[in-house]
Amino acid sequence: MRVVSLLTDFGLRDVYVAEMKAVILQVCPEARIVDISHMVEKFNVRMGAFLLACAAPYFPDGTVHVAVVDPGVGTERRAIIVETRRSLFVGPDNGVLMLAAEKEGIEHVYEIRNEAYMRPQVSHTFHGRDIFALAAAHLARGVAPKEFGPEITDYVVPEYAQSRLEGERIEGEILHVDGFGNLVTNVSAEELEKVGIHKGCMVKAVIGKKEALLKFCSAYGEAARDEALALVGSHGFLEFSVNLGNAAERFKAQAGTRIAVSKG
Repeated sequence: MRVVSLLTDFGLRDVYVAEMKAVILQVCPEARIVDISHMVEKFNVRMGAFLLACAAPYFPDGTVHVAVVDPGVGTERRAIIVETRRSLFVGPDNGVLMLAAEKEGIEHVYEIRNEAYMRPQVSHTFHGRDIFALAAAHLARGVAPKEFGPEITDYVVPEYAQSRLEGERIEGEILHVDGFGNLVTNVSAEELEKVGIHKGCMVKAVIGKKEALLKFCSAYGEAARDEALALVGSHGFLEFSVNLGNAAERFKAQAGTRIAVSKG
Protein backbone atom coordinates (compact mmCIF):
# COMPACT_ATOMS: atom_id res chain seq x y z
CA MET A 1 0.00 0.00 0.00
CA ARG A 2 1.74 3.17 -1.23
CA VAL A 3 1.35 6.54 0.48
CA VAL A 4 0.63 9.53 -1.77
CA SER A 5 0.98 13.01 -0.24
CA LEU A 6 -0.61 16.14 -1.67
CA LEU A 7 0.48 19.76 -1.26
CA THR A 8 -1.15 22.58 -3.23
CA ASP A 9 -2.18 26.22 -3.15
CA PHE A 10 -5.74 25.28 -4.17
CA GLY A 11 -7.41 25.93 -0.81
CA LEU A 12 -10.45 23.95 0.32
CA ARG A 13 -13.29 26.03 -1.09
CA ASP A 14 -13.25 24.52 -4.57
CA VAL A 15 -13.31 20.93 -5.84
CA TYR A 16 -9.75 20.84 -7.22
CA VAL A 17 -8.27 18.73 -4.42
CA ALA A 18 -11.17 16.29 -4.55
CA GLU A 19 -10.68 15.87 -8.30
CA MET A 20 -7.01 15.04 -7.83
CA LYS A 21 -7.84 12.47 -5.18
CA ALA A 22 -10.55 10.95 -7.37
CA VAL A 23 -8.11 10.50 -10.25
CA ILE A 24 -5.57 8.83 -7.96
CA LEU A 25 -8.16 6.46 -6.51
CA GLN A 26 -9.50 5.49 -9.93
CA VAL A 27 -6.08 4.18 -10.90
CA CYS A 28 -4.84 3.07 -7.49
CA PRO A 29 -7.78 2.50 -5.13
CA GLU A 30 -5.48 1.09 -2.44
CA ALA A 31 -3.44 4.32 -2.20
CA ARG A 32 -3.32 6.06 1.17
CA ILE A 33 -3.64 9.78 0.44
CA VAL A 34 -2.30 12.24 3.02
CA ASP A 35 -2.83 16.00 2.78
CA ILE A 36 0.25 18.01 3.74
CA SER A 37 -1.45 21.35 3.09
CA HIS A 38 -3.71 23.02 0.55
CA MET A 39 -3.34 26.44 2.14
CA VAL A 40 -0.04 27.47 0.57
CA GLU A 41 -0.21 31.16 -0.30
CA LYS A 42 -1.40 31.44 -3.89
CA PHE A 43 1.45 31.10 -6.43
CA ASN A 44 4.06 31.10 -3.61
CA VAL A 45 6.45 28.43 -4.88
CA ARG A 46 8.99 29.19 -2.14
CA MET A 47 6.42 28.57 0.62
CA GLY A 48 5.30 25.33 -1.01
CA ALA A 49 8.91 24.15 -1.29
CA PHE A 50 9.52 24.90 2.38
CA LEU A 51 6.41 23.11 3.64
CA LEU A 52 7.16 20.07 1.50
CA ALA A 53 10.73 19.94 2.79
CA CYS A 54 9.44 20.12 6.37
CA ALA A 55 6.94 17.30 6.00
CA ALA A 56 8.66 14.85 3.64
CA PRO A 57 11.22 13.41 6.11
CA TYR A 58 8.44 12.06 8.31
CA PHE A 59 6.75 9.98 5.61
CA PRO A 60 7.62 6.31 5.07
CA ASP A 61 10.12 5.23 2.45
CA GLY A 62 8.56 4.91 -0.99
CA THR A 63 6.06 7.75 -0.53
CA VAL A 64 4.97 9.57 -3.69
CA HIS A 65 4.82 13.32 -3.00
CA VAL A 66 2.72 15.51 -5.31
CA ALA A 67 3.27 19.27 -5.02
CA VAL A 68 1.27 21.65 -7.19
CA VAL A 69 2.12 25.32 -6.74
CA ASP A 70 2.24 26.11 -10.40
CA PRO A 71 1.87 29.68 -11.66
CA GLY A 72 3.35 28.53 -14.98
CA VAL A 73 0.71 25.87 -15.69
CA GLY A 74 0.01 25.52 -19.41
CA THR A 75 3.28 27.18 -20.46
CA GLU A 76 6.50 25.55 -21.64
CA ARG A 77 7.57 24.67 -18.10
CA ARG A 78 8.06 20.91 -17.77
CA ALA A 79 6.28 18.32 -15.66
CA ILE A 80 8.77 16.14 -13.81
CA ILE A 81 9.32 13.17 -11.52
CA VAL A 82 12.25 13.35 -9.09
CA GLU A 83 13.57 10.05 -7.77
CA THR A 84 15.52 10.28 -4.52
CA ARG A 85 17.06 7.67 -2.26
CA ARG A 86 13.77 7.20 -0.40
CA SER A 87 10.88 8.94 -2.18
CA LEU A 88 9.36 10.09 -5.45
CA PHE A 89 8.35 13.72 -6.07
CA VAL A 90 5.90 14.75 -8.79
CA GLY A 91 5.14 18.30 -9.90
CA PRO A 92 6.15 21.24 -12.08
CA ASP A 93 9.78 21.99 -12.88
CA ASN A 94 9.76 25.33 -11.06
CA GLY A 95 11.76 24.46 -7.96
CA VAL A 96 8.86 23.50 -5.67
CA LEU A 97 10.14 19.93 -5.35
CA MET A 98 13.85 20.58 -5.02
CA LEU A 99 14.33 21.72 -1.43
CA ALA A 100 12.79 18.45 -0.20
CA ALA A 101 14.36 16.29 -2.91
CA GLU A 102 17.89 17.58 -2.38
CA LYS A 103 17.66 16.81 1.34
CA GLU A 104 16.95 13.18 0.44
CA GLY A 105 19.58 12.92 -2.29
CA ILE A 106 18.46 13.19 -5.92
CA GLU A 107 19.21 10.11 -8.02
CA HIS A 108 17.28 10.77 -11.24
CA VAL A 109 14.90 13.37 -12.70
CA TYR A 110 12.53 12.49 -15.54
CA GLU A 111 10.34 14.69 -17.69
CA ILE A 112 6.75 13.43 -17.91
CA ARG A 113 6.03 13.02 -21.61
CA ASN A 114 4.46 9.59 -22.00
CA GLU A 115 0.80 10.28 -22.86
CA ALA A 116 -0.14 6.78 -21.75
CA TYR A 117 0.12 8.08 -18.19
CA MET A 118 -1.88 11.28 -18.77
CA ARG A 119 -5.59 11.85 -19.10
CA PRO A 120 -6.79 11.72 -22.73
CA GLN A 121 -7.61 15.41 -22.67
CA VAL A 122 -5.13 17.48 -20.68
CA SER A 123 -6.44 20.82 -19.48
CA HIS A 124 -4.10 23.77 -19.97
CA THR A 125 -5.11 25.05 -16.53
CA PHE A 126 -5.23 21.89 -14.38
CA HIS A 127 -2.12 19.75 -14.73
CA GLY A 128 -2.56 18.84 -11.06
CA ARG A 129 -5.44 16.57 -12.03
CA ASP A 130 -4.58 15.59 -15.60
CA ILE A 131 -0.82 14.98 -15.31
CA PHE A 132 0.54 15.05 -11.76
CA ALA A 133 -2.19 13.13 -9.91
CA LEU A 134 -2.34 10.52 -12.64
CA ALA A 135 1.43 10.09 -12.69
CA ALA A 136 1.45 9.68 -8.91
CA ALA A 137 -1.25 7.01 -9.13
CA HIS A 138 0.73 4.99 -11.67
CA LEU A 139 3.90 5.36 -9.62
CA ALA A 140 1.97 4.11 -6.59
CA ARG A 141 0.96 1.07 -8.61
CA GLY A 142 4.59 0.30 -9.37
CA VAL A 143 5.30 1.88 -12.76
CA ALA A 144 9.00 2.79 -12.91
CA PRO A 145 9.78 6.52 -13.13
CA LYS A 146 11.84 6.00 -16.31
CA GLU A 147 8.67 4.88 -18.12
CA PHE A 148 7.24 8.41 -17.99
CA GLY A 149 9.82 10.10 -20.20
CA PRO A 150 13.46 10.99 -20.75
CA GLU A 151 15.90 11.67 -17.95
CA ILE A 152 16.93 15.33 -17.65
CA THR A 153 19.75 17.12 -15.87
CA ASP A 154 18.86 20.78 -16.46
CA TYR A 155 15.98 20.90 -13.97
CA VAL A 156 15.32 24.08 -12.01
CA VAL A 157 17.15 24.42 -8.68
CA PRO A 158 16.20 27.78 -7.15
CA GLU A 159 18.62 29.90 -5.14
CA TYR A 160 16.58 29.45 -1.98
CA ALA A 161 17.42 25.73 -1.99
CA GLN A 162 21.05 26.49 -1.19
CA SER A 163 23.01 28.70 1.19
CA ARG A 164 26.69 29.58 0.68
CA LEU A 165 29.73 29.33 2.92
CA GLU A 166 32.01 32.35 2.48
CA GLY A 167 35.00 31.82 4.78
CA GLU A 168 33.65 31.92 8.33
CA ARG A 169 30.34 33.41 7.21
CA ILE A 170 27.20 31.71 5.88
CA GLU A 171 25.01 33.61 3.42
CA GLY A 172 21.43 32.62 2.71
CA GLU A 173 17.90 33.94 2.85
CA ILE A 174 14.59 33.75 4.67
CA LEU A 175 12.59 30.80 3.39
CA HIS A 176 9.43 31.25 5.40
CA VAL A 177 7.75 33.43 8.01
CA ASP A 178 5.58 31.27 10.24
CA GLY A 179 2.42 32.28 12.07
CA PHE A 180 4.42 33.43 15.10
CA GLY A 181 6.61 35.74 13.03
CA ASN A 182 9.66 33.46 13.28
CA LEU A 183 12.08 33.91 10.38
CA VAL A 184 13.03 30.47 9.05
CA THR A 185 16.19 30.52 6.91
CA ASN A 186 17.69 28.07 4.43
CA VAL A 187 20.76 27.57 6.65
CA SER A 188 20.97 24.05 8.09
CA ALA A 189 22.21 22.93 11.49
CA GLU A 190 25.10 21.13 9.77
CA GLU A 191 26.23 24.36 8.11
CA LEU A 192 26.18 26.19 11.44
CA GLU A 193 28.50 23.57 12.92
CA LYS A 194 31.01 24.23 10.14
CA VAL A 195 31.48 27.82 11.33
CA GLY A 196 31.49 26.93 15.02
CA ILE A 197 28.01 28.15 15.94
CA HIS A 198 26.60 26.12 18.81
CA LYS A 199 24.38 26.47 21.87
CA GLY A 200 25.51 29.18 24.22
CA CYS A 201 27.57 31.21 21.76
CA MET A 202 26.68 34.54 20.18
CA VAL A 203 25.71 34.92 16.54
CA LYS A 204 26.45 37.94 14.36
CA ALA A 205 23.43 38.23 12.09
CA VAL A 206 22.70 40.45 9.13
CA ILE A 207 18.99 40.31 8.29
CA GLY A 208 18.22 42.47 5.31
CA LYS A 209 19.47 45.93 6.27
CA LYS A 210 19.58 45.24 9.99
CA GLU A 211 22.44 43.83 12.04
CA ALA A 212 22.17 42.12 15.42
CA LEU A 213 24.23 40.14 17.92
CA LEU A 214 22.00 37.28 19.07
CA LYS A 215 22.30 34.54 21.65
CA PHE A 216 22.18 31.08 20.07
CA CYS A 217 19.61 29.07 22.04
CA SER A 218 17.97 25.66 21.92
CA ALA A 219 14.50 26.92 22.95
CA TYR A 220 12.58 30.18 22.64
CA GLY A 221 12.14 30.44 26.40
CA GLU A 222 15.89 30.62 26.98
CA ALA A 223 15.72 34.28 25.98
CA ALA A 224 14.08 37.02 28.02
CA ARG A 225 10.63 38.26 27.06
CA ASP A 226 10.84 40.39 23.88
CA GLU A 227 14.51 39.42 23.40
CA ALA A 228 15.66 38.42 19.90
CA LEU A 229 17.48 35.10 19.56
CA ALA A 230 18.73 32.53 17.06
CA LEU A 231 18.11 28.79 17.19
CA VAL A 232 17.66 25.70 15.06
CA GLY A 233 13.94 25.03 14.75
CA SER A 234 12.07 21.75 14.64
CA HIS A 235 12.77 21.23 10.92
CA GLY A 236 16.54 21.64 11.13
CA PHE A 237 16.87 25.19 9.81
CA LEU A 238 18.27 28.29 11.50
CA GLU A 239 15.55 30.61 12.77
CA PHE A 240 15.57 34.18 14.03
CA SER A 241 12.92 34.70 16.69
CA VAL A 242 11.74 37.05 19.40
CA ASN A 243 10.58 35.36 22.60
CA LEU A 244 6.86 36.16 22.97
CA GLY A 245 7.24 38.60 20.09
CA ASN A 246 7.45 38.82 16.30
CA ALA A 247 10.84 38.65 14.57
CA ALA A 248 9.42 39.52 11.14
CA GLU A 249 8.18 42.84 12.52
CA ARG A 250 11.33 43.44 14.59
CA PHE A 251 13.70 42.98 11.65
CA LYS A 252 11.35 44.18 8.88
CA ALA A 253 11.98 40.90 7.05
CA GLN A 254 9.99 38.55 4.84
CA ALA A 255 10.49 35.48 2.66
CA GLY A 256 13.34 36.23 0.27
CA THR A 257 15.16 38.65 2.58
CA ARG A 258 18.91 38.01 2.37
CA ILE A 259 20.74 37.02 5.57
CA ALA A 260 24.26 36.28 6.73
CA VAL A 261 25.53 34.71 9.96
CA SER A 262 28.87 34.17 11.64
CA LYS A 263 30.07 33.35 15.12
CA GLY A 264 30.00 36.36 17.43
